[in-house]
Amino acid sequence: MPREALMARLLEARRHRCVVVQGPAGSGKTSTMLALRQSMLTLDFDVAWLSLAPEDDDLTAFFHGLLASLATVDPAIVREAELLVGRKSDETAVEHWVITLVRGIARRKRELVMMLDDVHCLQNPRIVEALHWLVDYAPPQLHIVLASRRSLPVSLARLRSQGLATEFDRHDLRFSAEESERFLREQLGEIARRDARTVHELTDGWAAGLQLFAIDLKTRKGSAFAPATVRDAETFAHYFEREVLVRLAAEDLLLLTRAALCERFCAPLCASLLRHAGTVVDVASRLSRLEDDNLFITRSSVGQDGDTWYRLHPLLREVLQRRVAGLPATELRELHAAAWQWLDAHGHVDEAVHHAVLADNAQAAGDLVEGCAHDLLARGELRQLAGLVRRLPPAQIEERFDLRVIAAYLHMYAGETDALMQSIREIAALSERPDPRRRYALALLRGGVALQRDDTDLVVALLPELQRVPPGADDFTRVARANILSWMFIHRGEHEQARKVLEEGAAHGGAPRGILLGRCMGGMTHAAEGQVLLAERVFRDVLVQAEQQGQAYVGIACMAAALLGEALYELSDVDASLRLLDERIDVLGRVSIPDTVLRALIVLARAHWFAGRRIDARACLDRLEEHAKRHGVDRLLANALCLRTRWLLEEGRPDEAEKTVARCEALAARYAGAVRSTAWEISVCADLARIRMCLHLNDFEGAMRRLKPLHALSEAGGRWCRVAGLRVQMSIAEKGRHNHQASREHLIGALRVGHRLGLMRSLLDELGEYRHMLGGLPLEPDFDPVLGFYAQRLIDAAQAAASDEPHTAEMHAPIQSLSERENEVLGLLALALPNKKIARVMDVSLDTVKWHLKNIYRKLEVTGRDGAVARMRDAAAR
Repeated sequence: MPREALMARLLEARRHRCVVVQGPAGSGKTSTMLALRQSMLTLDFDVAWLSLAPEDDDLTAFFHGLLASLATVDPAIVREAELLVGRKSDETAVEHWVITLVRGIARRKRELVMMLDDVHCLQNPRIVEALHWLVDYAPPQLHIVLASRRSLPVSLARLRSQGLATEFDRHDLRFSAEESERFLREQLGEIARRDARTVHELTDGWAAGLQLFAIDLKTRKGSAFAPATVRDAETFAHYFEREVLVRLAAEDLLLLTRAALCERFCAPLCASLLRHAGTVVDVASRLSRLEDDNLFITRSSVGQDGDTWYRLHPLLREVLQRRVAGLPATELRELHAAAWQWLDAHGHVDEAVHHAVLADNAQAAGDLVEGCAHDLLARGELRQLAGLVRRLPPAQIEERFDLRVIAAYLHMYAGETDALMQSIREIAALSERPDPRRRYALALLRGGVALQRDDTDLVVALLPELQRVPPGADDFTRVARANILSWMFIHRGEHEQARKVLEEGAAHGGAPRGILLGRCMGGMTHAAEGQVLLAERVFRDVLVQAEQQGQAYVGIACMAAALLGEALYELSDVDASLRLLDERIDVLGRVSIPDTVLRALIVLARAHWFAGRRIDARACLDRLEEHAKRHGVDRLLANALCLRTRWLLEEGRPDEAEKTVARCEALAARYAGAVRSTAWEISVCADLARIRMCLHLNDFEGAMRRLKPLHALSEAGGRWCRVAGLRVQMSIAEKGRHNHQASREHLIGALRVGHRLGLMRSLLDELGEYRHMLGGLPLEPDFDPVLGFYAQRLIDAAQAAASDEPHTAEMHAPIQSLSERENEVLGLLALALPNKKIARVMDVSLDTVKWHLKNIYRKLEVTGRDGAVARMRDAAAR
């Protein structure tokens, strides 16, 4: 069967000195070599082929075979070397023979590939020396390809360091899932994808295993696929008995049979399972030898204690486990107990729990999980922890308070709110008067629910309980408490208090994931106060560290990315913000709390809008609204409606904007009276939306009535980014009321706040079409030169943005017969941009642009660009 990916890699190495294809019996080495031979011939390489057998392990027989294969290419190559065969067999004679052969090859300038199959049949030291010299002395046009079941006795270290050797092992030879499915379809005609994947996983992509299963399935004559029956395939067991197990010494067969009990194994573990049938050193030597012989045993890793760990090929393990299953039940339980005790003693808790359950000691398994659960939780190893909990019988979880709490946390991190609430109710019902430790564990769980529900008022209600940390509380408990409380304090505007509780949590150490999350929360306090430059440094540092830690820290990495993107946007580095979040938004939306999702999608929407990608910007708001409705988080919906109002007004669609404001106000009415909380933020969104509506309609009195109290509350809560924006709006409103001095004072107040904190977009976005108001300030003779410089920076940033801003169709009156996207294309067409530039601006393919143009010409009944632009201008004139 053609294997394009593998063949492409082999052909990439076609000019290397030596290519080695190594794998166990039935892994497709010969088939791969034959396919490579065919490909090399089509590329105009000469190819010599020699298939070896045990009888070729004689010096003369080997030389004759090799020369015969080369003679099929060109007899002149071997003419002189043939004269030396059989004369002498000492080291000097063998080297002389190789040199003579190499000279014959070198005289011929064409590329030559020498392919030797089943090199593992060669054990003779003289033949091994000959191969070694042949590889070392090979002229540039000679390329040697060797296939073997075992590792070669010839060292390729020097060639490897020179980039002249390439090795393909069993991992390269095994079929991918797609190749396995294709192979099975070619053999069987039809097989369900799920069944093909099952066979692939069972065989680990091993070619002979796939073929044997295909034979087994053919004999069923179309009957339903039954994985359990296929796993018992007698043909496969017979193959191993004939090709592998029959060649094993009795003690090696016993070793592998006991090893099959475990997913992976090392010499000390096997020695324990063998019950003193051999010393650790002896067992280690035997495992190494078996691995070198390629008897379907694979070296997987080296442990911290220096022990080498191995795995059995899945199919061999299947056969051997059938032997293990035949042991008496008592003996089998004793073996699992020996495995569990050894694995537990050496810190391999996952496997230890598995074997403790199989040893029929669920109590010990529960003890193991309970002993490590909080540590895994603190490190963020949720996948491992979930796997351990799943291994336990349900009764063990139900009987243990701590395991019930752990299961609840797993529901929390998986976003399973209903299951989490049910777990909390069940835990609370375990005892009427829980002790302080249990009561505090419940309070922390409820605090986690508050984060999931974006509800700071719930944390406030829990505050008396959360403040009473029980004596002896572990690091996870203290850090979790600090992060829950700091989030609540940030949204209440109590930033110093937030930093204080974070410092208290960090002081205990020992929970690195929680501490890193705490640093991110600390950055949030600075960002909330408007100290964007300081916050940016914190978020950037946390993001780098979290991404270095891998999967367990993905939630922290997403949170840091969202906050960093927010900071970059504020600093007017919009492109960087867009690049940072665009590639992460899918994962972020799945693993983050609502607060993080809100920040990321709002910034991404604004960045797309700023870049002229209006459709992408609206898609972000649609996604935010959908997330809000799915999770029942109204603050997210309110923010989406508030930003949508601004955009509708910018596009001159006040009727739609009014409807959106009304939706936002109706939402806020549910939370009337809320202050200093996430619920209050919903009312803030409604106020901001109505303020913008008032300014758009020149209702400056109405705008000021709402601006003054909102400004006072925001200033009292330390929301300085919002304060700066509100001062800009107050300046615009006072200008509309013809109170020019008040307007100037509010604008200068906004500049003072912005300059102190390094803000950019908070001012520029609110100024919008009123950016000209900044123009005169730096020119005033008595104006503060520092503020004047800052104002000029804002002016320059606004002008740079305007020059870069793509002129899309949304900047002219849309033609009703065209879709939104077609109007956008038409606007770019009016700028005489070529199709490629339109595609780049819109971030679509060239074919998509051509398809839109075809539709535009058809709908406008024109034949080309000029006619379409003329129709657009006519529509604008009307």
